[in-house]
Amino acid sequence: MVDSPGARYLGNETCRFEVWAPFAKKVEVHLLGPDERFVALAPAERGYHAARIDGVTPGCRYFFRLDGQKERPDPASRFQPDGVHGPSQVTDTDFNWRDAHWFGLPLDRYVCYELHVGTFTPEGTFDAVIGRLDDLRELGVTAVNIMPVAQFPGSRNWGYDGVYLYAVQNSYGGTQGLKRLVDECHARGLAVILDVVYNHLGPEGNYLGEFAPYFTDRYKTPWGSALNFDGPDSDEVRRFFLGTALQWQTEFHIDALRLDAVHAILDHSAFPFLQELAEVTSRRALQLNRRFHLISESSLNDVIVLQPTEIGGWGHDALWNDDFHHAVHTLLTGEHNGYYEDFGRIEHLARAWRDGFTYSGQYSPFRRRRYGNSARCRPARQFVICAQNHDQIGNRMAGERLSGLIDFEGLKLAATLVILSPYVPLLFMGEEYGETAPFQFFVSHGDAQLIENVRKGRREEFAEFGWQGEVPDPQDQGTFERCRLDHHLKDEGRHKVLRDFYRDLLALRRDVPALAQLSKDHQKVIGFEREKSLFVRRWHEQDEVVLVFNFAEQEVRLELPIPAGDWQLLVDSAARRWQGPGEALAILQSHGWSHVACPRRSALAFRRRDA
Repeated sequence: MVDSPGARYLGNETCRFEVWAPFAKKVEVHLLGPDERFVALAPAERGYHAARIDGVTPGCRYFFRLDGQKERPDPASRFQPDGVHGPSQVTDTDFNWRDAHWFGLPLDRYVCYELHVGTFTPEGTFDAVIGRLDDLRELGVTAVNIMPVAQFPGSRNWGYDGVYLYAVQNSYGGTQGLKRLVDECHARGLAVILDVVYNHLGPEGNYLGEFAPYFTDRYKTPWGSALNFDGPDSDEVRRFFLGTALQWQTEFHIDALRLDAVHAILDHSAFPFLQELAEVTSRRALQLNRRFHLISESSLNDVIVLQPTEIGGWGHDALWNDDFHHAVHTLLTGEHNGYYEDFGRIEHLARAWRDGFTYSGQYSPFRRRRYGNSARCRPARQFVICAQNHDQIGNRMAGERLSGLIDFEGLKLAATLVILSPYVPLLFMGEEYGETAPFQFFVSHGDAQLIENVRKGRREEFAEFGWQGEVPDPQDQGTFERCRLDHHLKDEGRHKVLRDFYRDLLALRRDVPALAQLSKDHQKVIGFEREKSLFVRRWHEQDEVVLVFNFAEQEVRLELPIPAGDWQLLVDSAARRWQGPGEALAILQSHGWSHVACPRRSALAFRRRDA
């Protein structure tokens, strides 16, 4: 059991306060309100200060006062009603949960839908998201992936500038709002993934360094000081972060954590924090009798993230696979700047489809060195893939979605690649109907110098891509407003057609055994470089499907090794039904080879009828 610090309401108007503050000789709780008072905390081992205080109820606001001088919010605050610089507030963990019979979902049943609470609806709240859950369920989504909600400065932020990792963003609806959303998701059979950031804290409102050695100068990160996960006093730093994970898992009933950029968690200890995180949350999952998953983002292409702890791995359940995205994106857009330099051939996609990673030890032109190791031994359910996500859209200068970069046929091709792959699919909010609003980087900082630094950093970030034009101002309210979704689009014209196409693909993925069974082993993958096409045959027991993807700008005719049999056309993205240019011509021959004519930028799927 890992107990977390902070203010814990015990009932009967009693609250226990605990803070790790070895940098202070004296720590007091400054209780605000009509009965304002200062109460000293008792020093304890390893630099902790704690006390039980009577006369405190949920809603009470407080600061910690360090050595009689500086007053700061609680580093483990559960709620910051007035933002990152204001007082912390005591909360009650009680909630009328209705999910007693919810035990979570296995990863191979996850269809992830990533959303940003602030831009997903006009209201930008957890309660407003609830009103859209039935649409997601009807679409075929099974897991809602919420971008970070730990308290950040102001009301506009992607969430990766969070500084109170136990607190839920006040402008989204706070603790109760998030619990209502999770409860409503579970009522509809939807799992909830929460994006968390354990590699850095945001720059504004970050007071942890005044309390204790949370940070180290031994390492550097792209965002500033590195967190101290392996140096002196790192046990207490770990306790702080492990406590946040257990809070989301236990108190908020979250089903999975998506761990941001774990390659930036610098830890050379024999028992890494990320391994300890897996062991601690696994034990808690057994106690709760509820599945819990860790899904990591890493730029290292290193299967140590996924390998079991028994053989020295970190024991995480899944990994975001950027290689699949990059391979698809370059083939669809023709872009080859920046990290896209490493991609652009059918073989790159074939490798990602076949093995997981495209780069598993080969030379990377972008990095100018060998990169990655083999993921062939790891099961398909451990890889989350996408054609779009918040990073790949939002880290473009203008935040363009695929709907602004490629044509309608390309959008359907991208959807088929992701959804009918043997991996766990992730959709980015609005992708399913071709949302036209961009997803640009936005903040609402209060410090003028910090605002200018962010603007400068964004301009410098895009230099290697060679994009032309003016970088949208992250601080401008208009940048944020442009990113809000227009849900009315999904009922109109091609937007409705595209959403229906996504829904049908997800139904096939769920209902056809050869597609529902996620396996790298039960498939054959062939790339046709000259024709810019990919052939995939997948099977499970007696069920069998064939997939053909054409990235070329013209019709191609392929001779494919399709076994003899009676084959049914399941998907034709070029069909008139999907407002395509016309149906594909498929001549299936009995001697084991088939001649298939694929329209430009199209996807086909056949199922063996006589299986």
